[in-house]
Amino acid sequence: MEPVIISKAQARKIILHAAGLAERAQFGTGPDAVYKLIDHLGYVQLDTNYIVERAHHHSIAARVPDYQHEWLSDLQAEGRIFEFFTSDSGFIPMHDFRFSLPLKESFANNRKPVTPAEKRLMAEVLDRVEREGPLMVTDFENDRQEASSGWWDWRPAKVALERLYLDGKLMITRKQDFKKLYDTPLNILPVDTDTTMPTPEEFARHVIRRNLQGLGIGYVKELAWRARFVKGNLVKKELQKMVDEGEVLPVAIEGFKTAPLYMLPAYQNKEITLSGDAFILSPFDVLNVFRHRLKDFFDFDYQVECFVPAPKRKYGYFCLPIIIGDTFITRMDAKADRKQKQLIVHNLHFEDVKLDKPMLDKLVEALKNFVQFNQCRDVMITKSNNEKYLKAISKALS
Repeated sequence: MEPVIISKAQARKIILHAAGLAERAQFGTGPDAVYKLIDHLGYVQLDTNYIVERAHHHSIAARVPDYQHEWLSDLQAEGRIFEFFTSDSGFIPMHDFRFSLPLKESFANNRKPVTPAEKRLMAEVLDRVEREGPLMVTDFENDRQEASSGWWDWRPAKVALERLYLDGKLMITRKQDFKKLYDTPLNILPVDTDTTMPTPEEFARHVIRRNLQGLGIGYVKELAWRARFVKGNLVKKELQKMVDEGEVLPVAIEGFKTAPLYMLPAYQNKEITLSGDAFILSPFDVLNVFRHRLKDFFDFDYQVECFVPAPKRKYGYFCLPIIIGDTFITRMDAKADRKQKQLIVHNLHFEDVKLDKPMLDKLVEALKNFVQFNQCRDVMITKSNNEKYLKAISKALS
């Protein structure tokens, strides 16, 4: 099949619409909009970093203006979403539950051999949860034999809980303080949940459909990446079959040579208008997780520098990309000082783009919303590479 030829500007519109960023409230408002968003994207990535509000809340609030944190917990309590892995840990629509089963099978079959003592501990831990109901790791005795050697040096009971979770014998819910509660699937899954194991072909096609719906346009490596925990997955093989059948379209960008690209037919002739709203995005937003896409389609070179040694950071520890329309305008290294109720912007670094007053007004509006979202009262910007823009923003904020 010959590829569909589109411009880079069209590609950006498709990607942004698929990400739910064509306009604010693209999925509406209220709790049901949160579900519609998660169902559309296939998952919302979860992250524990609390420099500003956690990534899953951040990603939702960027798209659902009236978002309340408890709505996510409510959806989980109602059995409409659950927590597990796709390419990363996140919240997934419950009707996709059966497609988590190949991952669980792969985790169980491909880990390093478990010792008899570890098997006994896993059986004991599972028995306690089955008898007592949801438990936290702190409900188990500190069974560490030696002092901890670091962040990932978990004690045996924690390792047992996580293995049982990855195998699918336990599931996770969250307390208000974000701590994990481990419970049995019997207590969490709605009675009508489909728990049949998909075939390898079904799983691969689900991954392709789901990810192209949230990405808009994607490379093979992105689709394969999101099935990476299932060894021997058939994503590449089934992708070609879906192209041959017309369910997936190959795409080429006018005047721009890339590796093969793909999209769903729904976007072939779709008219998309971007609102020009400003979005402050999490580093773990669906738009940002594949950095090469930002460079290829948006000419935006981005990296999460919390993973970079401090002396080598260019922009700051936790820079948040900010986009207006289809243009990344700045990156904001921010931290919420929750005691002082102040959002501290260590660095507001503007890209080499010209901003007019309406764009600056949109940025100010987004900053005000972000301050409130982080439960702060005001914002302090300590550094910027553009004094003119900083002065206009500071005046508007005051």
